[in-house]
Amino acid sequence: MVEFTVWHAGGRASLDVVAGADGRWVAPGATGLLGWERRPYGWCRDAACIPSAAAAVADTPEGVDLQAFARLTGHVIAVDGAERMAATAEAAPAELASGMAPDFELPDATGRTYRLSDFRGRKVALVAWASWCGCRYDLPAWRAWHDELAGYGFTVVTVAIDRSAADARPWIEEAAPTHPALIDADGVFAGRYDIVNVPTVVWVDEEGRIARPQDTQVATDLFRSMNGLDPEVAYAALRRWVVDGDPGISAGAIAHHLRVPGEAESRARAEASLATALLRAGRRDAGRAHLAEAARLAPARRGGAPGPDAACRRGPVRRRLLRPPRRTRDLRHPCLRCGRGAARREPWARRPPPQVRRLTLSGRRGLMWRRGRGGATWGSRGGANR
Repeated sequence: MVEFTVWHAGGRASLDVVAGADGRWVAPGATGLLGWERRPYGWCRDAACIPSAAAAVADTPEGVDLQAFARLTGHVIAVDGAERMAATAEAAPAELASGMAPDFELPDATGRTYRLSDFRGRKVALVAWASWCGCRYDLPAWRAWHDELAGYGFTVVTVAIDRSAADARPWIEEAAPTHPALIDADGVFAGRYDIVNVPTVVWVDEEGRIARPQDTQVATDLFRSMNGLDPEVAYAALRRWVVDGDPGISAGAIAHHLRVPGEAESRARAEASLATALLRAGRRDAGRAHLAEAARLAPARRGGAPGPDAACRRGPVRRRLLRPPRRTRDLRHPCLRCGRGAARREPWARRPPPQVRRLTLSGRRGLMWRRGRGGATWGSRGGANR
């Protein structure tokens, strides 16, 4: 029997495990596992319980199978037996695939926690940013947009995708937000919403449904010369949704563009979380090996490991939904990559704008436009724009 350190959403825990007969890791006689407690009628955490009959799939003669128990609780787990460490990541939430916004609970810089469900009955813009991203300069503008539209039943909720609260706190304090400004140091929000680059904004309506899926939006024009994004266009679309109830995108288009992480992406996040823990502990070789495994599982995200320490990639980024061709300001067509959705209203939407072919984003080299040769194509290197 060996002692493992297991990293999960609830923090870090020590666990005695043994190698099972089939090579899996099991916890013999465990009464507490990954934040859950064993009770006579099943495994429970707070008010949630898994009945004993359902939990039996994780029981083996040697003990509780870690991988099976993680799946039972809606997680995946990555294990390094040699380093005696493991880490979990949430599997894709079922509600996201159905168009519902997954609930989450995160703290702000003062430690006060908020849940998305606290804002049911109001429209919400979830704004993912990071202290290492230029989008940190947009925070005062998001505060101004919140203040202007709050009277219409609207709330901005910014979420910092950072290693720690200390990284995000100075920028939050400088912006002096009048709205919830949360910190996602464990990758909870990033995992549930498949946030793969920042800035990313998700609109959630009063009933908790996604009104606009993951989208690159800006609130200032500080980097417009590089990214070509117009904050006035973003604000006009946001205001029309908040005031008039028009999200500018159909339910079918939402389903088409909504990114839902698959099993490979969830496993990649677990591997990246384990790599982060190993690197922080100074075990560089093991950490790099798990980072390589995360990149193998989710090759489209090689620009940045998809985990709590680097939940967003700085590789190819889709730019869509809000940026129309230069010859029009109409925002109703949700995608410049395909000709679907609003061709009846905008004939130009049947094909991508001819002046734009490809956009790639490199963490070291910045934004770069590239013109395609022959035919209108829209995408990025590496096949990320599926």
